[in-house]
Amino acid sequence: MRIQNIEVMRKYTPLIKPFKTALRTVTQSESILVRMTASDGRIGWGEAPATVVITGDSLDSIESAVLYTLGPAIQGRSLLSYEQLFQTIHTVMVGSSSAKAAVDMAIYDLLAQYSGMPLYQFLGGYRDRIETDFTVSVGTMAEMADDAERCVAEGFNVLKIKVGKDPIEEDIARIQEIRNRVGNEIGIRLDANQGWQVKEAIRCIRKLEDLNLNIELVEQPVRAGNLTGLKTVSDAVDTLIMADESVFTPSQALEVLQHRAADLINIKLMKAGGIYKAQMINQLAEEYGVECMVGSMIESKVAVTAAAHFAASKKNITRFDFDAPLMMDGQDINGGVVYDGRVIRFTDAAGLGIHNVHIQEGMGVTG
Repeated sequence: MRIQNIEVMRKYTPLIKPFKTALRTVTQSESILVRMTASDGRIGWGEAPATVVITGDSLDSIESAVLYTLGPAIQGRSLLSYEQLFQTIHTVMVGSSSAKAAVDMAIYDLLAQYSGMPLYQFLGGYRDRIETDFTVSVGTMAEMADDAERCVAEGFNVLKIKVGKDPIEEDIARIQEIRNRVGNEIGIRLDANQGWQVKEAIRCIRKLEDLNLNIELVEQPVRAGNLTGLKTVSDAVDTLIMADESVFTPSQALEVLQHRAADLINIKLMKAGGIYKAQMINQLAEEYGVECMVGSMIESKVAVTAAAHFAASKKNITRFDFDAPLMMDGQDINGGVVYDGRVIRFTDAAGLGIHNVHIQEGMGVTG
């Protein structure tokens, strides 16, 4: 079974409401879809969203990387020599982690199809269902509290609250109001998206602890490159600190682990360059006794399905952040994971189980 053809398509999907963080405001999902056809006719799917402010990857750069570098480097080669394929993907060019992730997941989709297993079973099969949190993006105190209440009414029992965009006093007031609205039994995670200075982060988290707001974890409180600052925050507070933007590669994960700079690591396929490297990050973390979460960018169900299959396959991945498809206004992807409220279930279909992806007329296909 060889790689016969690789095509790319641009996909745009509006969000139900704008998604605001300390780094950006998003009104629609914009991504490159990869359709990889094998010599036996099977089709594997991959996806890479444009997230310039985090990964540095734009639609143009992702498309170019797949069509002119990654694709030509592996086209015509055997999918069953997949170690060679993944080595090629990660050595033929520097950076472009999102483009690599899209090609990576299409390969894994085809491999699992060839094996006759759903991808989560092909990768290890630790769980057959997972539960996602739901993200409350930045807004006024009333807006965020209303959104949190709505999420809980819809059955979500863990909320991820975006902070770090405004003064910490406003963040604290918002979190207090959210806790008052949803009660003490709902899990609350905070994501600062690098929005705080070190002392500011410590002051804010300690205040939240003093108020007994029962915060499960705080994700990436300080700038990604400030590993010393991340460790300083982790050492100064009781609340669990999660590294996100600080960890793209296995070597970065190892540095965080060796310095004990964070209590948890958030793995995203778009940062890691796909499942191949994401597995390495998780294995390193597990050896150090550090649990992982797997999350996503603003991605459609194609990429989220791949990430969810990976997350379900591993024991050390204990937290799941796969709400992006639920934020989109309309679904035009047949197959993939099935959402039952906060519960994500996997079908018996081999691979990712993506049957078809509808692209709006005029978007264009390149291949």
